Parts: sequence; C-alpha cells; structure tokens
Amino acid sequence: MTTATAGGAGAVPPADKRPDGEPKPVRTRRSVTGTRRVFAAAFLLPALVLLGALVVYPIVYSVYRSFLDQSGTGFAGIDNYTSLFTDDTIRTAVKNNLIWIVLAPTVSTVLGLIFAVLTERIRWGTAFKLIVFMPMAISMLAAGIIFRLVYDQAPERGVANAVAVGVHDTFAESSGFPKAHPLPVHPLKAGSGGSFVTKEPVRAGSPVQLPLVGVAPAKMPGDAEPAKAATAVDGKITGTAWLDFTKGGGGRPNVVDPKELGLKGITVEAVKDGRVVASATAGSDGVFTLPASADGAELRLPATNFREPYNGVDWLGPSLVTPGIIGSYVWMWAGFAMVLIAAGLAGLPRELLEAARVDGANEWQVFRRITVPMLAPVLAVVLVTLMINVLKIFDLVFIIAPGSTQDDANVLALQLYRSSFGTDADLGVGSAIAVLLLLLVIPVMLFNVRRIRKEGRR
Repeated sequence: MTTATAGGAGAVPPADKRPDGEPKPVRTRRSVTGTRRVFAAAFLLPALVLLGALVVYPIVYSVYRSFLDQSGTGFAGIDNYTSLFTDDTIRTAVKNNLIWIVLAPTVSTVLGLIFAVLTERIRWGTAFKLIVFMPMAISMLAAGIIFRLVYDQAPERGVANAVAVGVHDTFAESSGFPKAHPLPVHPLKAGSGGSFVTKEPVRAGSPVQLPLVGVAPAKMPGDAEPAKAATAVDGKITGTAWLDFTKGGGGRPNVVDPKELGLKGITVEAVKDGRVVASATAGSDGVFTLPASADGAELRLPATNFREPYNGVDWLGPSLVTPGIIGSYVWMWAGFAMVLIAAGLAGLPRELLEAARVDGANEWQVFRRITVPMLAPVLAVVLVTLMINVLKIFDLVFIIAPGSTQDDANVLALQLYRSSFGTDADLGVGSAIAVLLLLLVIPVMLFNVRRIRKEGRR
C-alpha cells in the first residue's frame, strides 16, 4: 500500500493549512472568551441601563442635591446634614428609627422562633401557621387602617381599650354618676377631694334630702325607680338621694317630684370629727337608712360616687404611639419570620436532637444548646431582612399616628416624605435624609453579603 507523495495529487494537506494550501486561521481561547463576554454584555445591557436609571442615578443625584439649598440654585455645604442633628423633629425621627431597628426585628424574630418550635409539636400546627402568616397578605395601608381602629380611644370602638376597660372594671368598678353635683339651693356643699357634704348635721327621726343634678337621664341605671320621699323612723337617719331633674321641665328644686328617679347605688357616709361612723347605699328608689350612731353627724357623698369612668389607655398618645405602631408591624411580620424559621427547623438532623434527649437533656436545654445554634444562619437571614425592611417603614406610621402625635411617632422615611413634598418642601434636607437612610442600610447589606459568601464557601 503506497502513500501519496508530497505535492502529489493524493497528498493530504497539513493540519495547519486549508485544502487550497492557505494557512488556517488560528482560533485562540482569548478570542472565544472575548466573544462570550460581548454576548454577556449585550444581554446584560438592558438590565444595566435600568439599574443605572433607577438606582445609580437617583443615588448620585440625591447626594448632589443634598449639598444644595432649598431652591436648588445655591451651594449649602453641609448645612442640610447639620439640620439632621439640630432639628428637633428630625432628631426624633432618628431616635424612633433606632427604637424600630432594635425592637421590631428582634420581637418578630423571637415570636417567629417560638411559633415555629411550638407548632411543630401540635397536630393543628399547619392551621396555626396559616392564621399567623395571614396578615402578610394584607397591605400596609389596610393594616394601618385596622390598627387605627384597634387603638381607638373609645372603648365601644377600639378593641384594645375595650379589653383594657373590661379587665379594669372587673377589679375596680367605676362610678355610675361621674358628673353629678348639687345646685346652690340644695342642702349640699362641696367637700374635700371631690365629695359633697350636708350643710347642717342630721338628726334621727328627720328625713334627709340629698338632691343632685348633672346626670343625663340616659346615663341613669336601667333599673332605677321613681324616687320616694323617705319616711321618718325613730332612732335612725333616713333620707332620699335622687336626681332633682324632671324630664320635660316642671319640677321643683329640693322636692321629690313623681317623674324624678332615685340614685340607685350611691354611697352615703355619716361623718363625725372627720371619722366615718356609718354608711349606707341607696336603693333603686334612692331611699337609704343609717343607724342611730349617725345622729348629729354630717352626711357625705364620697368622691368615689363621682369618679370618672375608666376609658382605657391612650395607645396613640405621645408616650405609647411608637410601641403601638411597632405592635402592628410585629402582627404582620411575625408570620414571615415563623415560616422561614420553620423551613430551617425542618432541615435539622433529628437524630442529633434525639441523641441529646437520650443523654438526659430537657427540652429547654435542647432548644437553647442545639436548636437555636443550628438555626443561627436562618435567624440571621430573618433578622437582617427585617432590619432592612424596618429602615424603610412609612405606611404604618403615616396612617396609624394621628396628626397630634405624628411628630412623636416620626421616622426617617416619613420625615423624608414630609421634607420633600408640600408647600414648604426643602429638597436639600429631604435628599440629606435619603443619603442618611442609604448610609444606615449599607452596613446591614454588607453584613448580609458577607454572610452569604461565607455560607457559599461551606
């Protein structure tokens, strides 16, 4: 078998040449890599353009605008940044943001951890998780409206105060006649501490009249009966306490008229030398009876009869408005924390937990020494996510806090809105607040990125 000679008709061209004898083009690895980079850049270009337009440009312009004055025509230097720490309203916003960063993510994460661990051991855990997670489906606007009603001062509308009033009245009954008082023509005068006393000492066998006004008929006890003039009883003090007001007019002062009601349940005390010697409670017709020891004493209607009813807690007042709003945030985001932590909990090696129990560890020790350390990466994710979210909180504060206490509940995102819009807007200060928010977010983001890289190397 013969081989073709060089240059013959059947000669095979060298590997580095084409059939026509011309050298083949050399394809280097660098040219291939360069082509791939061009294609990658072409695909990334739209995203990069959007990123630059929606993220980079606003950041750069905000930094630039923060050094200009209110009109945007003159250079203000660091005056806008100085305002962040000298203006009382902005300083309150910074302080409240620190409170939010510490409390809201921590409480939400702790509650999520507790819910995730406890619901793992009950049969209806899935239903419980669904209920806890359900507020996440509600927008911040809707949640703000809900909690504005929950924190309403009136117990008949606000759930929080309805509960507070119910618990309070269980242990300390409120008065039934908070605004009752005598007229100048009545035989009563003002005493100490909001009480009322008779102008003259009382005598046994002589009925006493204790008329009052100032109680709306609708506020009278439902089982109050028409007042009756007391009958004289030898050796005892009798009398009538009644509402000296005739609905529709026509009544006479200091006279028990047929349409006037008795002050049922009002307390009457007999006082001698500053000491209470006897007391009684008026019946449904206002009639009361005191023993002979009350002879010669002054009768007193103590201030407890006229104490204002307990109306609950001022949840949206200056001192509680921020904790109240944080409570609404926790209500929404505890479910988010619970779901993420429950997913991490499902991936824990059960044999390790069982081994700890076999070695004698109780449930608290298993939770503290094994469960929590192994869930540390998940807890870090939840905590960092909530911290970033809290720095941007705006909706709940804007909706829940009433105008009278909005300055007390102020946060940086809300102050950014208030400084940047309106008739007296100052975009220089608003831009400085935006830059401050960015600077507060960056350390949290860097921590998150470092944590993700560390997890990726494992």
